[in-house]
Amino acid sequence: MANDHKEWYSRGYLPHFDVPNLIQSVTFRLVDSLPQSRLLEDWDRLSASERISRQLQLEDTLDSGLGSCLLGDSRCAAIVQARMLRYDGERYRLLAWAVMSNHVHSMFELLPGNSMGKVLQDWKGGSSFEINKLLGRSGAVWGREYHDRYMRDAAHYDNTLLYIEHNPVKAGLVKVPEEWPFSSAYFRAMREGNAG
Repeated sequence: MANDHKEWYSRGYLPHFDVPNLIQSVTFRLVDSLPQSRLLEDWDRLSASERISRQLQLEDTLDSGLGSCLLGDSRCAAIVQARMLRYDGERYRLLAWAVMSNHVHSMFELLPGNSMGKVLQDWKGGSSFEINKLLGRSGAVWGREYHDRYMRDAAHYDNTLLYIEHNPVKAGLVKVPEEWPFSSAYFRAMREGNAG
């Protein structure tokens, strides 16, 4: 099986880390979800702590619901969620996700032979086509870049999972994570409810 993993690389804006069997948190957003003034072009010049601070600021801006918020349409959110679940267990193990109104949080483990770039290309490209068809529109749906971060240890994993699943609560969309239908928290609650 060919090794399609690029390890450390950049497409000109954000650094990415792509290796098999690594758990990653990835956030991607709609093309109009952040004003140009909020995008950072000199990411490489920032220290690690400045990058973390900047990412947290961007996450807060995303949660404020800027842009078209196409994913606020439940049909569009369902398209994205279905696309993410499509190859779960085959190309990656999808561990957590939340489809918000203008961005998506995910955490997954890449399986050997499947690169992060190809997984994101499938999620974004496939859902973009379906969303445009559904809404009778054309043009870009997703921003070019995505933010990824690999899980350093169990505490980092646990904190990231909580952050992802509580994002709909933080954004004021629901009172508890299990109420958000486009999330892993909802799926887990449904599965546990059906098992009982």
